[in-house]
Amino acid sequence: QVQPVESGGGLVQAGGSLTLSCAAPRRTFSSLSMGWFRQAPGKERELVAAITWSGGSTTYADSVKGRFTISRDNAKNTVYLQMHSLRPEDTAVYYCNPEPRQPGFGWGQGTQVTVSS
Repeated sequence: QVQPVESGGGLVQAGGSLTLSCAAPRRTFSSLSMGWFRQAPGKERELVAAITWSGGSTTYADSVKGRFTISRDNAKNTVYLQMHSLRPEDTAVYYCNPEPRQPGFGWGQGTQVTVSS
């Protein structure tokens, strides 16, 4: 299975910003819609943002709309998540994966985002 590699997480104060990156080393990446997911302790993994293969359409969970921006660079097989105005409730491990899920893609290690109040 291919496992995306997420990076860019860290500790930030409320109101701060972070940009996450996700590299997926596979030729078909550029033809797949991709999503950023997050999982907080004791909660189920949730989809927070998604982007079509061309980057022409994006969707966001209501909780992050207006604060997060998803983008992609197909030449680099990379998806980004810009996060602004971070809140303590954004604290979670963030993952990327095709959305909808595709055979052959497993979950990566994720990247921890911690927002202090």
